[in-house]
Amino acid sequence: MAQVEATTERIVAADAETVFDALADYSGTRAKLMPEQYSEYEVREGGDGEGSLVHWKLQATSKRVRDCLLEVTEPSDGELVEKDRNSSMVTTWRVTPAGEGRSRVVVTTTWTGAGGIGGFFEKTFAPKGLARIHDALLARLAVEVEK
Repeated sequence: MAQVEATTERIVAADAETVFDALADYSGTRAKLMPEQYSEYEVREGGDGEGSLVHWKLQATSKRVRDCLLEVTEPSDGELVEKDRNSSMVTTWRVTPAGEGRSRVVVTTTWTGAGGIGGFFEKTFAPKGLARIHDALLARLAVEVEK
């Protein structure tokens, strides 16, 4: 079984603190940012960054739906980590300054992929699909914080 990784990044015309706060606001802003591949969004504990427990379903393909229960930590400044209790999936959001009034947002998701031929296809195609989903979320984030 191989490690699968999908990474997406975007420059946003807002300061890093504003961008990070929007991403960490699970009880408010974050729900508005989720593209149509996400459903059943629910904050179960917390709601603002570290210590939050958030549930959603992620429909990555027409046949593949992940039921995610995510524990949120903030291991360092500008970093938000979502670990899925239901799988090996971990998503890390990093927000750093990118010049005056601008931020770089990098989102990386990793998980342990399947073995065999299915694992080959997963490792080949899943990162591209997840990158499109994350890109849609980052586009919505940009619209939200650049107001």
